[in-house]
Amino acid sequence: MGGMSDESARATPATPPTPAGRIVRATFVTEESVYGVLLVSGMIIASGGHGESSWRVFWSVAATVVVFWAAHVYAGTVAHHGLDDDRVVGLGESFRIALRRSRGLLLSALLPLIILLLGATRAIPDAFALWTALWAGVVVLGVLGFVAYRRRGAPWPMQIVGSLATAAFGVAMIVLKAVIH
Repeated sequence: MGGMSDESARATPATPPTPAGRIVRATFVTEESVYGVLLVSGMIIASGGHGESSWRVFWSVAATVVVFWAAHVYAGTVAHHGLDDDRVVGLGESFRIALRRSRGLLLSALLPLIILLLGATRAIPDAFALWTALWAGVVVLGVLGFVAYRRRGAPWPMQIVGSLATAAFGVAMIVLKAVIH
């Protein structure tokens, strides 16, 4: 009665993001972030599956993430350098673009690395640290999926479905760990 229909309500443009929202979107809610979480989870499974301590897993994951991040920045720099849409993109600009796009890969590793560090310092047991870091990855993936669907203006049920679908990749990694080890 006098209200907007569901269709017209969905067609209403979303509120423009705040500066903080733009930073979160450009830095954290990216394909690089999703890839980073899955990379970290895979490294925890590979490193932690041989009875390694949280300390060894921490360093293995940290080193691997830094190498993948550097490779991603390099590949992005090479890919963006040169002619783009009839304009020349210089090496410096290309590097800055790649650096900005790759931040999510580093940031996505922080929470699992902090949890592994808690295990390494014996604040929590090693096995608990490994499993908690994996489940933290599931949570991070769920949040990334939720935010991605929300910012696209999806209805709330689809935001939940998107969150669960994205988190399912993390659950798949945990199932993989359970099956392999």
